[in-house]
Amino acid sequence: MRGGIPICFPQFGNCGSLEQHGFARNKLWTIDNNPPPLPPNDSHGKSFVDLLLKPSEEDLKGWPHSFEFRLRISLAADGVLTLISRIRNINGRPFSFSFAYHTYLSVSDISEVRIEGLETLDYLDNLCQRERFTEQGDAITFESEVDRVYLSSSHLIAVLDHEKKRTFVIRKEGLPDVVVWNPWDKKSKAMADFGDEEYKQMLCVDGAAIEKPITLKPGEEWTGRLELSVVPSSFCSEYLDH
Repeated sequence: MRGGIPICFPQFGNCGSLEQHGFARNKLWTIDNNPPPLPPNDSHGKSFVDLLLKPSEEDLKGWPHSFEFRLRISLAADGVLTLISRIRNINGRPFSFSFAYHTYLSVSDISEVRIEGLETLDYLDNLCQRERFTEQGDAITFESEVDRVYLSSSHLIAVLDHEKKRTFVIRKEGLPDVVVWNPWDKKSKAMADFGDEEYKQMLCVDGAAIEKPITLKPGEEWTGRLELSVVPSSFCSEYLDH
């Protein structure tokens, strides 16, 4: 799966006993015709679909926890895309999970892209056995492979595409971490489902909950929200301040 926003649940990456990034992204979901209500501003003036995932018997063999995963995907007239995940424990005992919206962004040239909003944060570097470092740059730029989990980030991240003069603005709630990934040339050539040169036009920036897994007691529900918009870069500073 190389594009879109794969849903990583109940595991991100290979840090656990399940398949890479968990099973949710490989499942068929059903339309949820009668979802529990969300606040009015999450539906007013937007086109949306509500999806529902429940574990199959096969899923329960590998991860023996009963849950209901509701996902609302909405699109506003101004192009703002919002994903709201609600995961409820309908099990008789607590369970824990990690989560990410594995968001693939299309960029003009990865060497002309920078990320703002992650400065001074600690991150786990997956290229160094998840060793912890502190970000030293004023912004994140790309000259080689990057595979990091930035920890305890703010609710707002900006991805500036210099050549297209546009900025992706990522707002998030319930998702303290941010994954930043670009495979660069060597890893691109090693991946069967990834073009040798495709790394130049893509970047993953994921709202996530990884370092401290989410734990739900029976009956509890967790909500993770991601909002993705695009603004002209000339307006970006003013927009972010707003």
